[in-house]
Amino acid sequence: MPARKCGLTLKPMKPGDHPEFFRFPAPEGRSRESTLRLDAEGRFLHDETPVEHPKLAAALHTWIARHPDDGRYILTNGYDWTYFKVDDVPFFVRSVRAENPEGSAASGDAILVLSDGTEEPLDPSTLRVGARGDLYLTVKRETKDREKGGPFDAKMTQFAQTQLGPFLTEEGDGVVLATKRGRTRLPA
Repeated sequence: MPARKCGLTLKPMKPGDHPEFFRFPAPEGRSRESTLRLDAEGRFLHDETPVEHPKLAAALHTWIARHPDDGRYILTNGYDWTYFKVDDVPFFVRSVRAENPEGSAASGDAILVLSDGTEEPLDPSTLRVGARGDLYLTVKRETKDREKGGPFDAKMTQFAQTQLGPFLTEEGDGVVLATKRGRTRLPA
């Protein structure tokens, strides 16, 4: 419960709330470098061994940020932080759901469910195809995400890609993805 002093409400402060938090040195005898790695399929590994505990893996996804000074990827829970390696992208689209108040997918939004458990609308203008045919896009562009170093790149899982069907139409010799936020032609 917040403390009251001199008519002011004081909230508990995490170390991560301090403006110099990311500049503090590592604890004595420790390093800010880690052997944690996020592979190209969205799995965390520690010393090349998969992180198998589901709640720990889920927590790691919520702790992803970018260091404010050097731009490297970090994991931070507000009490401590460490650098980690990202093989491809820091976020993954786990699924897509239609939010269509007017009944047609193209008149509604495609809502992305990201690997950190957050949801946001798909912006078709950020969609692109990678060298192996994977779909990539930009996420976490909102102001509230800037404190974590956003925007970030994300990759759609194969499952999420299959859920884009309601938003796809054939036009001429190509396929167009359309939502209420815009349209984009997907490369063949």
